[in-house]
Amino acid sequence: MSTVPSLPHAVHRLRAARLARSAKPFLARGGMKAERCPDCRVAPAHCICALRPQVPTRVGVCLLMADIEPIKPSNTGWLIADVVADTWAFGWARTEVDPALLELLADPQWQPYVVFPGEFVAEGRVVNTLPPPQDMAPGKKPLFILLDATWPEARKMFRKSPYLDRFPVLSLQPEQISRYRLRRSRRDDHFCTSEVGALCLDMAGETRAAQALEAWLDVFSLHYLRAKNQLPPLWDSEAHQRLQALRTL
Repeated sequence: MSTVPSLPHAVHRLRAARLARSAKPFLARGGMKAERCPDCRVAPAHCICALRPQVPTRVGVCLLMADIEPIKPSNTGWLIADVVADTWAFGWARTEVDPALLELLADPQWQPYVVFPGEFVAEGRVVNTLPPPQDMAPGKKPLFILLDATWPEARKMFRKSPYLDRFPVLSLQPEQISRYRLRRSRRDDHFCTSEVGALCLDMAGETRAAQALEAWLDVFSLHYLRAKNQLPPLWDSEAHQRLQALRTL
C-alpha cells in the first residue's frame, strides 16, 4: 500500500462541478461551520490527507450520486475514490444520463454489477457471489455500481435508471452491524456507501483494499467527529494502527 498525495479524484471533481452550479454555499446540517480541508473535508487541525491510502486493485467502482451527496462533508463515497484508483462518479438525474457514464458501462474491459438488495429485484437477475477472477469472461473485471444516496433516493434511482436494467444485481448479505456514526439510520443493517464498497472489494478477493477502506472510514469518522465536537485530534487510535499496519505490509 502506498500513501499518495491528495490529488483530485472523481468525487472531488464532481463536487467542484456541483458547487459551481450552487447559488449559495452548502451548510451541513448540525455540522461545523468552520474551515475544512478541501481534500479530506475535516478541520485543518484534524487533516488526514497524509494518511490517505491507495491500494492497487483489479476492480472498479462507479458511484451514481444523488444531487447533494458530492457536497456533503460526511459523504463516504469520497473515501472509496481515495482508496480505489479506478473510481468514477456521476451525478444522477431522472431525465438525463451523462454520456460518459454510458461509455463506461459499455467498456468491454468491465463487467458491471448493480449493488442493491435482492429482495427488491426479480429473482433471475440477482447474484450473491462473484466468479473467481479466472472464471470471469476473458478480459473482464468487476465494476461495482453503487447508488450513493439515502435509501428512499436509492430506490427511486434504481427504478428510474433503465440503462442499468441489463446488468446483474449483486445482493450483499453481510454479517456485521454497520459502524458508520456520522449520520443516523433507523436500521443497523443499512450500510454507508464506503462500507458497501469494502464488502464488494472483499467479495472480489481484494481483501487488502477492503481492509484499508474499512480502516480509512474509521479514521475519517474519528477525526470528523472530534473536530465537530471541538476535541483535539487523536493520532494513535486502534483505527490508525490498523491503517499503519496495512501500509507496512
